[in-house]
Amino acid sequence: MTGADLKHLPLEDLHVAANARFGAFAGWHMPITYAAGVLKEHLHTREHAGLFDISHMKLFELSGKDAVALLNRACPLDAGALAASQSKYTFLLNDKAGIIDDLIVTRLAADRFMVVANAGNAATDEAHLRGLSSGLSVQLKPLDRVFLAIQGPEAEAVLARAGVDTAGLTFMTGIEPKPDWFMSRSGYTGEDGFEIGLPEQDARALVARLLEDDRLMWIGLAARDSLRLEAGLCLHGQDITETTDPASAGLLWAIPKDIRDRGTFVGSEALRGILATAARQKRVGLKAEGRQPVRNDVDLYDAGGKPVGRVTSGGFGPSAGHPVAMGYVETPMARPGNRFYAEVRGARIPIDIHPLPFTPHRYRKG
Repeated sequence: MTGADLKHLPLEDLHVAANARFGAFAGWHMPITYAAGVLKEHLHTREHAGLFDISHMKLFELSGKDAVALLNRACPLDAGALAASQSKYTFLLNDKAGIIDDLIVTRLAADRFMVVANAGNAATDEAHLRGLSSGLSVQLKPLDRVFLAIQGPEAEAVLARAGVDTAGLTFMTGIEPKPDWFMSRSGYTGEDGFEIGLPEQDARALVARLLEDDRLMWIGLAARDSLRLEAGLCLHGQDITETTDPASAGLLWAIPKDIRDRGTFVGSEALRGILATAARQKRVGLKAEGRQPVRNDVDLYDAGGKPVGRVTSGGFGPSAGHPVAMGYVETPMARPGNRFYAEVRGARIPIDIHPLPFTPHRYRKG
């Protein structure tokens, strides 16, 4: 994809003014880093608060008397059991239980939901949901919103100073605080944080107020990636794909057991088959010996040189203080302490299974 084909963020001029360095991601022209650099952006988010422009992601409003039925058909989810304002991490699966996308679904009212989809999958997700809605009374509306994330231990205080009331929001809840606004308390960093979807004019005014606070700074895509990797969170297209099932990915916690056992969602029979025979591979955390990061798409070998797996995400963890990675290894070998080897620039680097996450989650759950 050429630069001319990339989509542009509504607030791109603000990123240019902040001296962002841009790059392509999921079909979008995205700020990768700012003047401070990746290391400082990462650590500032962990210590204070970071502002992320995630407008490349897509918000869909799903409504109608059959909205619950559509979600239960499309996802391994009991949408009817969600309380008002409750958010749930879930998936769109194909017939083989491969992950088309991972989503966050929030119940706004009895028959209204907000669905947050990943950037590169938004068109596929929309087509998939519309295809499954045949015969149902449901409306799927893509929303034209700026989407911002404010993440870090001082995120709540920064928003309060800017006049944004977060009272009543705990981890994995979402509300509509005013017309055409959606605000949730979740995130992709392992820190406490919020996401706000709002019209562009409102977003520009909010960003101006937020950046008056020295505790907040713009954070680019590179630090977003290192933050989520330290937190052990998957990136669709790398750690999870349409050929990866939730069992292999270690994401069964997101599917209630009764839905696993008796649900009729797309891919339900395939997933039950996988659970009955055990997944062939498992996602694990990986820590390379030394300071050299092992990045995605590097093969893993046992001591005898036999291929046993592959790294799907990797880099250096500024907060962890060492290289961090995730990948898949054969299930019998997916035990803490097991050692593998990766070839990086001609060097044979030892890499051990490490518990996830690499840094503790600090969500506000109560």
